[in-house]
Amino acid sequence: MRDELISALAAGLPEDTLVTDPDVMASYARDMASFSPAGAPAVVVLPRTVEQVRHVMRTATALRVPVVPQGARTGLSGAANAVDGCVVLSLTRMDRILEIDPVERIAVAEPGVVNAVLSRAVAERGLYYPPDPSSWEQCTLGGNIGTGAGGLCCVKYGVTAEYVLGLDVVLADGRLLRTGRRTAKGVAGYDLTRLFVGSEGTLGIVVKAVVALRPAPPRQLALVAEFGSAAAASDAICRIMESGRTPSLLELMDGTTVRAVNAMARMGLPESTEALLLAAFDTADPAADLAAVGAVCEAAGATEVVPAADAAESEMLLQARRLSLTALERVSTATMIDDVCVPRGRLGDMLDGVAAIAKKYDLTIGVCAHAGDGNTHPVVCFDARDEDETRRARESFDEIMELGLGLGGTITGEHGVGLLKKDWLARELGPTAVELQRGVKAVFDPLGLLNPGKVF
Repeated sequence: MRDELISALAAGLPEDTLVTDPDVMASYARDMASFSPAGAPAVVVLPRTVEQVRHVMRTATALRVPVVPQGARTGLSGAANAVDGCVVLSLTRMDRILEIDPVERIAVAEPGVVNAVLSRAVAERGLYYPPDPSSWEQCTLGGNIGTGAGGLCCVKYGVTAEYVLGLDVVLADGRLLRTGRRTAKGVAGYDLTRLFVGSEGTLGIVVKAVVALRPAPPRQLALVAEFGSAAAASDAICRIMESGRTPSLLELMDGTTVRAVNAMARMGLPESTEALLLAAFDTADPAADLAAVGAVCEAAGATEVVPAADAAESEMLLQARRLSLTALERVSTATMIDDVCVPRGRLGDMLDGVAAIAKKYDLTIGVCAHAGDGNTHPVVCFDARDEDETRRARESFDEIMELGLGLGGTITGEHGVGLLKKDWLARELGPTAVELQRGVKAVFDPLGLLNPGKVF
Protein backbone atom coordinates (compact mmCIF):
# COMPACT_ATOMS: atom_id res chain seq x y z
CA MET A 1 0.00 0.00 0.00
CA ARG A 2 2.81 2.45 0.85
CA ASP A 3 4.45 2.00 -2.55
CA GLU A 4 1.11 2.49 -4.28
CA LEU A 5 0.45 5.63 -2.24
CA ILE A 6 3.86 7.17 -2.98
CA SER A 7 3.56 6.31 -6.67
CA ALA A 8 0.10 7.89 -6.91
CA LEU A 9 1.25 11.01 -5.08
CA ALA A 10 4.37 11.32 -7.23
CA ALA A 11 2.25 11.25 -10.37
CA GLY A 12 0.89 14.71 -9.57
CA LEU A 13 3.62 16.30 -7.45
CA PRO A 14 7.13 17.65 -8.01
CA GLU A 15 9.81 15.33 -6.71
CA ASP A 16 11.01 17.77 -4.05
CA THR A 17 7.63 17.84 -2.33
CA LEU A 18 7.82 14.21 -1.20
CA VAL A 19 9.82 13.10 1.83
CA THR A 20 10.27 9.36 2.35
CA ASP A 21 13.48 9.15 4.37
CA PRO A 22 12.52 7.58 7.74
CA ASP A 23 14.82 9.81 9.79
CA VAL A 24 13.50 12.99 8.19
CA MET A 25 9.90 11.82 8.49
CA ALA A 26 10.44 11.17 12.19
CA SER A 27 11.06 14.89 12.67
CA TYR A 28 7.51 15.54 11.39
CA ALA A 29 5.88 12.98 13.68
CA ARG A 30 4.76 15.20 16.55
CA ASP A 31 4.16 18.65 17.92
CA MET A 32 5.40 19.93 21.30
CA ALA A 33 2.86 18.21 23.56
CA SER A 34 3.92 15.70 26.21
CA PHE A 35 1.92 12.51 26.84
CA SER A 36 0.58 12.44 23.28
CA PRO A 37 1.42 9.36 21.20
CA ALA A 38 2.67 9.75 17.65
CA GLY A 39 2.73 7.24 14.82
CA ALA A 40 5.05 6.75 11.85
CA PRO A 41 3.89 8.47 8.64
CA ALA A 42 4.08 6.68 5.31
CA VAL A 43 5.17 9.89 3.58
CA VAL A 44 5.52 13.61 4.25
CA VAL A 45 4.29 16.00 1.56
CA LEU A 46 5.33 19.67 1.42
CA PRO A 47 3.09 21.28 -1.22
CA ARG A 48 3.52 24.77 -2.63
CA THR A 49 0.19 25.18 -4.42
CA VAL A 50 -3.50 24.64 -3.84
CA GLU A 51 -3.66 22.18 -6.72
CA GLN A 52 -0.96 20.08 -5.10
CA VAL A 53 -2.98 19.94 -1.87
CA ARG A 54 -6.05 18.92 -3.85
CA HIS A 55 -4.07 16.12 -5.51
CA VAL A 56 -2.97 14.84 -2.11
CA MET A 57 -6.53 14.75 -0.83
CA ARG A 58 -7.91 13.09 -3.98
CA THR A 59 -5.21 10.44 -3.72
CA ALA A 60 -5.79 9.90 0.00
CA THR A 61 -9.52 9.53 -0.53
CA ALA A 62 -9.07 7.08 -3.42
CA LEU A 63 -6.70 4.91 -1.35
CA ARG A 64 -8.42 5.49 2.01
CA VAL A 65 -5.26 6.86 3.63
CA PRO A 66 -5.45 9.24 6.62
CA VAL A 67 -3.99 12.75 6.28
CA VAL A 68 -2.54 14.80 9.16
CA PRO A 69 -2.17 18.51 8.33
CA GLN A 70 0.63 20.43 10.00
CA GLY A 71 2.00 23.93 10.37
CA ALA A 72 5.12 24.67 12.38
CA ARG A 73 4.31 21.96 14.98
CA THR A 74 4.49 24.42 17.87
CA GLY A 75 1.14 23.16 19.17
CA LEU A 76 0.73 21.88 22.71
CA SER A 77 -2.09 19.36 22.46
CA GLY A 78 -0.85 16.66 20.07
CA ALA A 79 -3.19 17.82 17.29
CA ALA A 80 -0.40 17.68 14.70
CA ASN A 81 0.88 14.23 15.68
CA ALA A 82 1.16 11.63 12.92
CA VAL A 83 -0.79 8.38 12.90
CA ASP A 84 0.71 5.18 11.53
CA GLY A 85 0.70 5.00 7.73
CA CYS A 86 -0.64 8.52 7.23
CA VAL A 87 0.26 11.29 4.84
CA VAL A 88 1.71 14.17 6.84
CA LEU A 89 0.73 17.29 4.92
CA SER A 90 3.09 20.08 5.97
CA LEU A 91 1.91 23.45 4.70
CA THR A 92 4.99 25.47 5.69
CA ARG A 93 6.07 26.02 2.06
CA MET A 94 2.78 27.76 1.25
CA ASP A 95 4.11 30.93 2.85
CA ARG A 96 3.13 33.85 0.62
CA ILE A 97 1.38 37.02 1.73
CA LEU A 98 -0.83 37.53 -1.31
CA GLU A 99 -2.33 40.93 -0.54
CA ILE A 100 -2.47 43.73 2.02
CA ASP A 101 -5.34 46.14 1.46
CA PRO A 102 -5.25 49.24 3.72
CA VAL A 103 -8.65 50.46 2.46
CA GLU A 104 -10.53 47.26 3.28
CA ARG A 105 -8.14 46.62 6.20
CA ILE A 106 -7.53 43.02 5.24
CA ALA A 107 -4.63 40.75 4.43
CA VAL A 108 -4.80 37.63 2.27
CA ALA A 109 -2.22 34.99 3.05
CA GLU A 110 -1.35 31.33 2.66
CA PRO A 111 -1.36 29.01 5.70
CA GLY A 112 2.42 28.70 6.02
CA VAL A 113 2.98 32.41 6.67
CA VAL A 114 4.61 32.86 10.08
CA ASN A 115 2.57 35.00 12.44
CA ALA A 116 5.42 37.45 13.11
CA VAL A 117 6.15 37.82 9.38
CA LEU A 118 2.53 38.76 8.71
CA SER A 119 2.46 41.14 11.69
CA ARG A 120 5.59 42.96 10.54
CA ALA A 121 4.44 43.15 6.92
CA VAL A 122 1.14 44.82 7.81
CA ALA A 123 2.90 47.11 10.31
CA GLU A 124 4.90 48.54 7.41
CA ARG A 125 1.55 49.72 6.01
CA GLY A 126 0.46 51.29 9.29
CA LEU A 127 -1.78 48.32 10.15
CA TYR A 128 -1.97 45.79 12.95
CA TYR A 129 -2.74 42.05 13.08
CA PRO A 130 -3.43 41.55 16.79
CA PRO A 131 -3.33 37.77 17.50
CA ASP A 132 0.13 37.12 18.96
CA PRO A 133 0.67 33.64 20.46
CA SER A 134 3.82 33.20 22.53
CA SER A 135 5.32 31.23 19.63
CA TRP A 136 4.57 34.02 17.13
CA GLU A 137 8.11 33.95 15.73
CA GLN A 138 7.60 30.30 14.67
CA CYS A 139 3.89 29.49 14.51
CA THR A 140 1.98 29.80 11.24
CA LEU A 141 -1.30 31.40 10.29
CA GLY A 142 -2.79 28.04 9.34
CA GLY A 143 -1.86 26.55 12.69
CA ASN A 144 -3.27 29.59 14.48
CA ILE A 145 -6.55 29.12 12.60
CA GLY A 146 -6.59 25.39 13.26
CA THR A 147 -6.23 25.80 17.02
CA GLY A 148 -8.09 29.10 17.42
CA ALA A 149 -4.93 30.65 18.88
CA GLY A 150 -4.88 33.60 21.26
CA GLY A 151 -1.99 35.51 22.77
CA LEU A 152 -1.03 38.29 25.15
CA CYS A 153 -3.26 40.93 23.53
CA CYS A 154 -6.54 39.00 23.78
CA VAL A 155 -7.90 41.03 26.68
CA LYS A 156 -8.37 44.03 24.37
CA TYR A 157 -8.21 42.72 20.84
CA GLY A 158 -9.63 39.20 20.96
CA VAL A 159 -8.50 35.89 19.48
CA THR A 160 -7.82 34.52 16.00
CA ALA A 161 -11.47 33.63 15.33
CA GLU A 162 -12.41 37.32 15.50
CA TYR A 163 -10.04 38.19 12.65
CA VAL A 164 -10.67 35.42 10.11
CA LEU A 165 -13.13 36.76 7.52
CA GLY A 166 -12.87 34.08 4.85
CA LEU A 167 -11.08 30.87 3.96
CA ASP A 168 -10.19 28.69 1.02
CA VAL A 169 -10.37 25.09 2.22
CA VAL A 170 -9.54 21.85 0.46
CA LEU A 171 -12.05 19.25 1.60
CA ALA A 172 -11.34 15.58 2.25
CA ASP A 173 -12.32 14.56 -1.29
CA GLY A 174 -10.22 17.29 -2.92
CA ARG A 175 -12.99 19.80 -3.61
CA LEU A 176 -12.16 23.46 -3.00
CA LEU A 177 -14.52 25.36 -0.70
CA ARG A 178 -14.56 29.13 -0.29
CA THR A 179 -16.14 30.50 2.87
CA GLY A 180 -16.79 33.96 4.24
CA ARG A 181 -16.08 37.26 2.58
CA ARG A 182 -13.74 40.20 1.99
CA THR A 183 -16.35 42.80 2.94
CA ALA A 184 -16.65 44.51 6.31
CA LYS A 185 -20.11 42.99 6.79
CA GLY A 186 -21.79 39.81 5.60
CA VAL A 187 -24.25 37.28 7.01
CA ALA A 188 -25.11 35.15 3.97
CA GLY A 189 -25.67 31.53 4.97
CA TYR A 190 -24.23 29.57 7.86
CA ASP A 191 -20.93 30.83 9.22
CA LEU A 192 -18.69 28.07 7.88
CA THR A 193 -15.61 30.22 8.40
CA ARG A 194 -16.04 30.14 12.17
CA LEU A 195 -16.69 26.41 11.96
CA PHE A 196 -13.23 25.80 10.52
CA VAL A 197 -11.46 28.05 13.01
CA GLY A 198 -10.44 25.81 15.90
CA SER A 199 -11.32 22.58 14.06
CA GLU A 200 -7.70 21.34 14.29
CA GLY A 201 -7.52 20.04 10.73
CA THR A 202 -10.40 17.60 11.19
CA LEU A 203 -12.79 19.21 8.68
CA GLY A 204 -10.56 20.43 5.85
CA ILE A 205 -7.19 21.89 4.85
CA VAL A 206 -6.98 25.68 4.98
CA VAL A 207 -5.00 26.88 1.93
CA LYS A 208 -5.76 30.61 2.04
CA ALA A 209 -7.15 33.06 4.59
CA VAL A 210 -8.60 36.56 4.51
CA VAL A 211 -7.90 38.20 7.86
CA ALA A 212 -9.06 41.52 9.26
CA LEU A 213 -6.56 44.19 10.25
CA ARG A 214 -6.73 47.21 12.54
CA PRO A 215 -4.99 50.56 12.44
CA ALA A 216 -1.67 50.40 14.26
CA PRO A 217 -2.15 51.46 17.90
CA PRO A 218 0.19 53.79 19.82
CA ARG A 219 3.18 52.22 21.56
CA GLN A 220 2.10 50.69 24.84
CA LEU A 221 3.37 51.49 28.31
CA ALA A 222 3.41 48.88 31.06
CA LEU A 223 3.60 48.54 34.81
CA VAL A 224 4.34 45.66 37.14
CA ALA A 225 2.60 45.14 40.48
CA GLU A 226 3.76 42.77 43.20
CA PHE A 227 1.31 40.89 45.44
CA GLY A 228 1.72 38.75 48.50
CA SER A 229 -1.05 36.35 47.52
CA ALA A 230 -2.88 35.06 44.48
CA ALA A 231 -6.15 36.22 46.04
CA ALA A 232 -4.95 39.83 46.20
CA ALA A 233 -3.76 39.74 42.60
CA SER A 234 -7.08 38.24 41.51
CA ASP A 235 -8.91 41.00 43.37
CA ALA A 236 -6.84 43.60 41.51
CA ILE A 237 -7.64 42.00 38.16
CA CYS A 238 -11.37 42.08 38.91
CA ARG A 239 -11.17 45.72 40.00
CA ILE A 240 -9.28 46.68 36.83
CA MET A 241 -11.83 45.04 34.56
CA GLU A 242 -14.73 46.48 36.57
CA SER A 243 -13.26 49.99 36.28
CA GLY A 244 -14.13 50.17 32.59
CA ARG A 245 -10.55 50.53 31.43
CA THR A 246 -9.37 48.00 28.87
CA PRO A 247 -5.65 47.25 29.05
CA SER A 248 -3.89 46.07 25.93
CA LEU A 249 -2.26 43.41 28.07
CA LEU A 250 -2.97 42.03 31.54
CA GLU A 251 -0.70 39.12 32.47
CA LEU A 252 0.00 37.21 35.67
CA MET A 253 3.00 35.17 36.85
CA ASP A 254 3.01 33.18 40.07
CA GLY A 255 6.01 33.08 42.39
CA THR A 256 7.31 29.80 40.96
CA THR A 257 7.40 31.31 37.48
CA VAL A 258 9.02 34.53 38.68
CA ARG A 259 11.83 32.60 40.34
CA ALA A 260 12.34 30.44 37.25
CA VAL A 261 12.66 33.55 35.06
CA ASN A 262 15.15 35.07 37.49
CA ALA A 263 17.21 31.88 37.51
CA MET A 264 17.40 31.85 33.72
CA ALA A 265 17.65 35.54 32.78
CA ARG A 266 18.76 37.24 36.03
CA MET A 267 16.12 39.93 35.54
CA GLY A 268 16.01 40.96 39.19
CA LEU A 269 12.29 40.30 39.62
CA PRO A 270 11.12 40.24 43.25
CA GLU A 271 11.84 36.72 44.53
CA SER A 272 9.50 37.06 47.52
CA THR A 273 6.39 37.74 45.45
CA GLU A 274 3.54 35.25 45.26
CA ALA A 275 1.98 36.87 42.19
CA LEU A 276 3.31 39.42 39.73
CA LEU A 277 0.81 41.33 37.61
CA LEU A 278 1.77 43.10 34.39
CA ALA A 279 -0.61 45.62 32.81
CA ALA A 280 -0.13 47.70 29.68
CA PHE A 281 -2.11 50.35 27.78
CA ASP A 282 -1.81 51.52 24.18
CA THR A 283 -4.24 54.42 24.59
CA ALA A 284 -3.78 58.11 23.79
CA ASP A 285 -2.66 58.74 27.38
CA PRO A 286 -1.23 55.45 28.67
CA ALA A 287 0.56 57.11 31.61
CA ALA A 288 -2.77 58.28 33.02
CA ASP A 289 -4.31 54.83 32.59
CA LEU A 290 -1.32 53.22 34.28
CA ALA A 291 -1.55 55.64 37.19
CA ALA A 292 -5.20 54.74 37.67
CA VAL A 293 -4.50 51.02 37.46
CA GLY A 294 -1.56 51.38 39.82
CA ALA A 295 -3.88 52.96 42.38
CA VAL A 296 -6.33 50.08 41.91
CA CYS A 297 -3.53 47.57 42.51
CA GLU A 298 -2.45 49.35 45.67
CA ALA A 299 -6.03 49.39 46.93
CA ALA A 300 -6.20 45.64 46.32
CA GLY A 301 -3.07 45.08 48.41
CA ALA A 302 -0.12 45.38 46.03
CA THR A 303 3.11 45.67 48.00
CA GLU A 304 4.84 47.53 45.17
CA VAL A 305 3.81 49.07 41.86
CA VAL A 306 6.45 50.01 39.29
CA PRO A 307 5.34 51.84 36.12
CA ALA A 308 7.65 51.92 33.11
CA ALA A 309 9.04 55.30 32.12
CA ASP A 310 9.03 54.63 28.38
CA ALA A 311 8.39 52.00 25.69
CA ALA A 312 11.87 50.46 26.06
CA GLU A 313 11.38 49.93 29.78
CA SER A 314 7.92 48.52 29.10
CA GLU A 315 9.38 46.00 26.69
CA MET A 316 11.91 44.93 29.31
CA LEU A 317 9.10 44.28 31.81
CA LEU A 318 7.06 42.32 29.27
CA GLN A 319 10.08 40.25 28.29
CA ALA A 320 9.88 38.58 31.68
CA ARG A 321 6.41 37.27 30.83
CA ARG A 322 7.50 36.13 27.38
CA LEU A 323 10.33 34.13 28.96
CA SER A 324 8.02 32.30 31.37
CA LEU A 325 7.56 29.05 29.46
CA THR A 326 11.20 28.86 28.41
CA ALA A 327 12.31 29.42 31.99
CA LEU A 328 10.01 26.73 33.37
CA GLU A 329 11.24 24.29 30.72
CA ARG A 330 14.69 24.61 32.30
CA VAL A 331 13.46 23.51 35.70
CA SER A 332 13.42 19.81 34.74
CA THR A 333 13.82 17.52 31.73
CA ALA A 334 10.20 17.82 30.58
CA THR A 335 7.13 20.00 30.94
CA MET A 336 3.42 19.53 30.42
CA ILE A 337 1.63 22.78 29.69
CA ASP A 338 -2.01 23.07 30.66
CA ASP A 339 -4.44 25.58 29.18
CA VAL A 340 -7.39 26.07 31.49
CA CYS A 341 -9.55 29.18 31.23
CA VAL A 342 -11.66 30.19 34.23
CA PRO A 343 -13.87 33.18 35.05
CA ARG A 344 -11.67 36.14 36.01
CA GLY A 345 -13.14 36.17 39.50
CA ARG A 346 -11.88 32.62 40.10
CA LEU A 347 -8.24 33.21 39.10
CA GLY A 348 -7.10 33.32 42.72
CA ASP A 349 -8.85 30.03 43.43
CA MET A 350 -7.23 28.53 40.35
CA LEU A 351 -3.71 29.57 41.37
CA ASP A 352 -4.19 28.44 44.97
CA GLY A 353 -5.65 25.15 43.74
CA VAL A 354 -2.69 24.53 41.46
CA ALA A 355 -0.29 25.26 44.32
CA ALA A 356 -2.09 22.65 46.44
CA ILE A 357 -1.86 20.13 43.60
CA ALA A 358 1.87 20.81 43.23
CA LYS A 359 2.33 20.14 46.95
CA LYS A 360 0.19 17.00 46.83
CA TYR A 361 2.22 15.48 43.99
CA ASP A 362 5.58 16.90 45.12
CA LEU A 363 6.15 18.65 41.78
CA THR A 364 7.17 22.08 40.58
CA ILE A 365 4.17 23.64 38.81
CA GLY A 366 4.46 27.26 37.69
CA VAL A 367 1.51 29.29 36.46
CA CYS A 368 1.53 32.13 33.96
CA ALA A 369 -1.74 33.51 32.75
CA HIS A 370 -3.49 35.83 30.35
CA ALA A 371 -5.19 37.27 33.40
CA GLY A 372 -7.42 39.67 31.48
CA ASP A 373 -9.39 36.78 30.03
CA GLY A 374 -8.86 34.19 32.77
CA ASN A 375 -6.67 31.91 30.63
CA THR A 376 -4.15 30.12 32.86
CA HIS A 377 -1.16 28.05 31.76
CA PRO A 378 -0.07 25.78 34.62
CA VAL A 379 3.27 24.23 33.60
CA VAL A 380 4.01 20.88 35.21
CA CYS A 381 7.78 20.31 35.42
CA PHE A 382 8.98 16.72 35.77
CA ASP A 383 11.84 14.34 35.06
CA ALA A 384 10.76 12.23 32.09
CA ARG A 385 13.41 9.63 33.03
CA ASP A 386 11.71 9.00 36.36
CA GLU A 387 8.72 6.68 35.91
CA ASP A 388 7.05 7.61 39.19
CA GLU A 389 7.53 11.35 38.67
CA THR A 390 6.13 11.04 35.15
CA ARG A 391 3.06 9.28 36.54
CA ARG A 392 2.57 12.02 39.12
CA ALA A 393 2.90 14.67 36.43
CA ARG A 394 0.17 13.05 34.36
CA GLU A 395 -2.11 12.75 37.39
CA SER A 396 -1.49 16.35 38.41
CA PHE A 397 -2.34 17.52 34.89
CA ASP A 398 -5.70 15.76 35.05
CA GLU A 399 -6.39 17.15 38.51
CA ILE A 400 -5.71 20.68 37.21
CA MET A 401 -8.21 20.08 34.40
CA GLU A 402 -10.79 18.93 36.94
CA LEU A 403 -10.08 21.98 39.09
CA GLY A 404 -10.66 24.31 36.14
CA LEU A 405 -13.99 22.71 35.22
CA GLY A 406 -15.06 22.82 38.86
CA LEU A 407 -14.43 26.57 38.90
CA GLY A 408 -16.76 27.06 35.94
CA GLY A 409 -13.99 27.07 33.34
CA THR A 410 -13.07 25.31 30.14
CA ILE A 411 -10.37 22.74 29.35
CA THR A 412 -8.75 24.92 26.68
CA GLY A 413 -8.69 28.63 26.04
CA GLU A 414 -6.37 28.63 23.03
CA HIS A 415 -4.24 25.49 22.65
CA GLY A 416 -6.98 23.18 21.36
CA VAL A 417 -7.99 19.63 22.24
CA GLY A 418 -5.85 17.42 20.00
CA LEU A 419 -5.01 14.09 21.60
CA LEU A 420 -4.20 15.40 25.03
CA LYS A 421 -7.66 16.53 26.07
CA LYS A 422 -10.15 14.53 24.02
CA ASP A 423 -11.46 12.63 27.06
CA TRP A 424 -11.89 15.91 28.90
CA LEU A 425 -13.76 17.47 25.95
CA ALA A 426 -16.49 14.87 26.32
CA ARG A 427 -16.77 15.71 30.03
CA GLU A 428 -17.05 19.42 29.34
CA LEU A 429 -19.49 19.31 26.42
CA GLY A 430 -21.72 16.40 27.39
CA PRO A 431 -23.06 13.60 25.17
CA THR A 432 -25.53 15.65 23.12
CA ALA A 433 -22.99 18.24 22.04
CA VAL A 434 -20.38 15.56 21.26
CA GLU A 435 -22.91 13.66 19.13
CA LEU A 436 -23.75 16.79 17.13
CA GLN A 437 -20.09 17.69 16.64
CA ARG A 438 -19.32 14.20 15.40
CA GLY A 439 -22.21 14.62 12.99
CA VAL A 440 -20.63 17.82 11.63
CA LYS A 441 -17.34 15.96 11.21
CA ALA A 442 -19.11 13.22 9.24
CA VAL A 443 -20.59 15.74 6.79
CA PHE A 444 -17.20 17.19 5.89
CA ASP A 445 -15.14 14.01 6.23
CA PRO A 446 -17.40 10.95 5.85
CA LEU A 447 -14.47 8.53 5.58
CA GLY A 448 -12.77 9.92 8.67
CA LEU A 449 -9.46 10.55 6.92
CA LEU A 450 -8.66 14.06 8.18
CA ASN A 451 -6.57 14.06 11.35
CA PRO A 452 -8.18 10.90 12.73
CA GLY A 453 -8.25 10.34 16.45
CA LYS A 454 -7.99 14.01 17.30
CA VAL A 455 -10.55 16.06 19.27
CA PHE A 456 -13.10 13.18 19.64
